[in-house]
Amino acid sequence: MSVPAGLGVPAGEGKVAVGTAVSPDGPPETPSAFVAGLGFDLDPFQEQALDALDQGRSVLVAAPTGSGKTVVAEYAVVKAVAEGGKAFYTTPLKALSNQKYADLTRLLGSERVGLLTGDNSLNAEAPVVVMTTEVLRNMIYAGSPALEGLRVVVLDEVHYLQNPYRGAVWEEVIIHAPEQVSLVCLSATVSNAEQFAAWVRTVRGATSAVIEEHRPVELRQLYMVGDRSAASAHLLPAFVGGRPNPEALALDARARRRPQGPPGRWAGGQGLGRRRLFAPRRTEVVERLEAQSMLPAIYFIFSRAACDDAVRRCLDDGVRLTSPEERGQIRAAAEAKVESLSDADLRALDYARWLAGLEAGLAAHHAGLVPAFKEAIEACFTASLVKAVFATETLSLGINMPARSVVIEKLTKFTGERHDMVTPGEYTQLTGRAGRRGIDEVGYAVMLWSPFVSFEQLARLASTRSYALTSSFRPTYNMTANLVRRYRPDQAHHLVNLSFAQYQSDAEVVRLESQLERATAAVAQGHERRAGEVRRLKRVIKARTGSLARQFDRVLAVLERWGLVSGWALTDAGRRLARIYHETDLLVALALEAGLFDGVGPAGVAGLASVFTFEARGPGAVRPPSFPSSELHRRWSSVESLHQELTATEAEVGVPPTRGPDPGFMAAAVAWASGGDLEKVIAERSMSGGDFVRNVKQLIDLLRQVGEVAGDPVTARAARQAADRLFRGVVAASSVICGAG
Repeated sequence: MSVPAGLGVPAGEGKVAVGTAVSPDGPPETPSAFVAGLGFDLDPFQEQALDALDQGRSVLVAAPTGSGKTVVAEYAVVKAVAEGGKAFYTTPLKALSNQKYADLTRLLGSERVGLLTGDNSLNAEAPVVVMTTEVLRNMIYAGSPALEGLRVVVLDEVHYLQNPYRGAVWEEVIIHAPEQVSLVCLSATVSNAEQFAAWVRTVRGATSAVIEEHRPVELRQLYMVGDRSAASAHLLPAFVGGRPNPEALALDARARRRPQGPPGRWAGGQGLGRRRLFAPRRTEVVERLEAQSMLPAIYFIFSRAACDDAVRRCLDDGVRLTSPEERGQIRAAAEAKVESLSDADLRALDYARWLAGLEAGLAAHHAGLVPAFKEAIEACFTASLVKAVFATETLSLGINMPARSVVIEKLTKFTGERHDMVTPGEYTQLTGRAGRRGIDEVGYAVMLWSPFVSFEQLARLASTRSYALTSSFRPTYNMTANLVRRYRPDQAHHLVNLSFAQYQSDAEVVRLESQLERATAAVAQGHERRAGEVRRLKRVIKARTGSLARQFDRVLAVLERWGLVSGWALTDAGRRLARIYHETDLLVALALEAGLFDGVGPAGVAGLASVFTFEARGPGAVRPPSFPSSELHRRWSSVESLHQELTATEAEVGVPPTRGPDPGFMAAAVAWASGGDLEKVIAERSMSGGDFVRNVKQLIDLLRQVGEVAGDPVTARAARQAADRLFRGVVAASSVICGAG
């Protein structure tokens, strides 16, 4: 087969990549100085968004990855500071917050930029603070004085509001942010961006939707298929003239057609279709991409183990993608990232084998890696030192790591219960990494043949340009407690009815709620002719309100039955719940109320708290838990009983059940809090270094909350001590902020 025209186009020469503006004359003091220092002309969509900000409007920017949405956010930040106000930049991930902190520090200087995540609190009083979205939500509920003077909030990756557990946080921020705050919402391209902007406009006032569908770098979609009747794998354009490639369709159809002859036998030199075609080996794919000048590439595989195996297989097959000079640069970069780790930690993390792959230009990138390893991979890949990264889909979530090519091995993935097709939205996110603006004239998305997905299905998925943004908003226990704490019953129902979920269900209800808010404010200012419009609007809203208000009332009923709310007032336990931000918030509050954290010391508190944060993941049998002591085993049993009682109430009332506690990390938590050795701790649980660090960080976050809300001062002190003991070694090293110089 001939190579399609356009493959192997050399990198663009003499172009400037879109990124943070860095002025040799110091940080920009005005918005116009910021624009002047960019070094490139603004795209029309960027100009449109900046004009909206200059008019005092909130703005939604929906555009492809790498198109330059960040320029809009940074302009808004500079504008807020120039006008004497403050700006908060929020992201869904700690790693992305760290990255944005480094970017803004280079732009504005370290004295003007702060960082607030679960791991770090740096310069929190600065006029510009980067944080995870949850941190801002918590500030709003607490009525933090840090909100004074806030002019603008950037909500990066706002399409994250679809996330089943965390998505509601974005809607809470949009609804509850101070009235004077303008919002800058940055989103991937979604088909209902106008609808989302209309909702923001309804609840917050003037809002512009700026939609850019054009990719800054052309994307060419390719189909790669192994063929036993050919000398090498076919590499075909997925589309010709805007339609699915007929050559690929015919190849797939012929190969899948059952031949004549005895079953399982070769007939006329052709076997069963699925024996003729096959998915090319990973080594073959990488070598083909190298031969076609299509590296660097991100190769998506929906399995951590398979990502690691791909690196090993390439090394065993002799793949070496780097020069001696590049290998030296890679080693230096890696050593700089891991310098805070001890030799013992590096041995436990199998550093030598990992570095061997990195020096060959190969790496796996997934949640099982400690942050220092991931940061080294990202830095080396961005510098084009590492040429092929085998990654799980988590890499597509916001981290700035573009490639010339993206390979998608399979269009199905295991969700924990079954194998599902990749959605159009997921496909858009994955392929969004292909094509580096200012470097590549063309980006490539390479899809591999699969026996489970026909080329026709593949082409249909690849031709879907965007996807609809849907709300995952639902009233949680913590949200309900905070609404009870801050508002009257009618106000609380009003705020629930302002959600995007309600807007998608019945937009008229949200508009009526906004009218009610204005009418109520007018009455409060003495316009009496309005205590009848208010009554009318309340009647209409009550008649139209659907499931969300009922869900809120059901959640409230659970809190009342368990004694956290009484007569629209929080009890002591309810006030603790209002300050616990966790997936199992109510269960944690009930365990505190029952005294289950009392009297076990720091290591014991760490072990018990871990049952709320840990959740066994991945296929395969779950190992039986190991209990460090009979006392902790007894207390775990009490937590389990509490959970059973709670879920019985939830089932009776009609509320989704709280996730069950899991003691699978208890022994590791106690051992680490007691000063245990990393290699022994992770070996006993057969856990990767990255999983260990992530679980300990989640545990530290909950322990710090327990340290703030526990009624018993001895327990509160033990929780704080436990958090301090856990924050050491590889865990502490994984919280160091790099790249802000």
